[in-house]
Amino acid sequence: MERGIGLAHEVRRTSARLADGREIIYFDDVTEVRSPRPDERPLGTRAEAGEMRFDALTGEWVAVASHRQNRTFLPPPDECPLCPTGRGSVPSEVPEPDYDVVVFENRFPSFSEGAPDIAATVPEPLFATAPARGRCEVVCFTSEHTGQFAQLPPARVATVLDAWVDRTTALSSLPGVEYVFCFENRGPEIGVTLHHPHGQIYAYPYVPARSRAMLERARAHRQATGRLLGSDLLAAERAAGSRVVLETDHWTAYAPFASRWPVEVHLVPNRSVPDLPSLIDDERADLSRVYPQLLRRLDRFHAAPTPIPLPYIAGWHQAPVHEGRDDWRLSMQITSILRAPGKLKYLAGSESGVGGWVTDVTPESVAARLRELGDA
Repeated sequence: MERGIGLAHEVRRTSARLADGREIIYFDDVTEVRSPRPDERPLGTRAEAGEMRFDALTGEWVAVASHRQNRTFLPPPDECPLCPTGRGSVPSEVPEPDYDVVVFENRFPSFSEGAPDIAATVPEPLFATAPARGRCEVVCFTSEHTGQFAQLPPARVATVLDAWVDRTTALSSLPGVEYVFCFENRGPEIGVTLHHPHGQIYAYPYVPARSRAMLERARAHRQATGRLLGSDLLAAERAAGSRVVLETDHWTAYAPFASRWPVEVHLVPNRSVPDLPSLIDDERADLSRVYPQLLRRLDRFHAAPTPIPLPYIAGWHQAPVHEGRDDWRLSMQITSILRAPGKLKYLAGSESGVGGWVTDVTPESVAARLRELGDA
């Protein structure tokens, strides 16, 4: 058995290569040795990311990835590229007939280790560019095409968590990587183009704009008070109580005071840690139980007349790789654009134009509804 980096329980980690050279990693919670089957698809040369362009108006980087225009879009179930090979009519990205959790390099990456070098000379200083060098990975939570994360048993959630920890540690060690973001997009309303339960991991060559803003706020708070902003926020939310959704020995979920989205919940560890690899075994075990419970509540948030699966984005805000780690506090943010059955929150003029957010739902009412639903 090859143990992954920081795995908390007995999980077998097996690394192999796909036909175009991309890495694929199996995380299995059984003891039998896996002998990876070869990928026999005629894939040709792998796609590499292109360049990043610097927006002089905002100070933000934008990745230009024109090859992603050709990525797979809403294939029929029998052509799903994330199901095990043999369950559909065509070979998939996973050559095996079955798997527990699998991670592989994205076939259409926004960032890649092979991004070509760009000439150092800049003919126009306002038009700065850089290689889109990093890595993008896909995480398949289950081999079942019609499943969802909320339905996973705690043992399988623990395996997904082990995969997140392993990949966060490994990707953080890559040259030039500054930030690692593990996330899941769910639902066609979000723009999901593959229905198989999966998430992604982006390893950025810079600290993204929102993460940078969060870091600067955390630094300023620590300089002013000597304390962690995330810890003070958690203490304040728990003291107020009206926005707390659930509490356990190791985790607290709450609807934040200044929620932007119709449904927004933060899930945070009660202990101050900067990232997923810093969690201890008890915290991971508790998370494996509480996170699916929270997702099941969210799936019952809208009931008209039957529960509506909530479209959401769930992402782990981890400390940057090389800076601000003593100022940062790990958190999971879950947001949904569904403000009512059949009604979406659109980022229209104010939000998209100037970043002036307006919300139609109070976080107190969201938290009260989620408390009322209880566990299922």
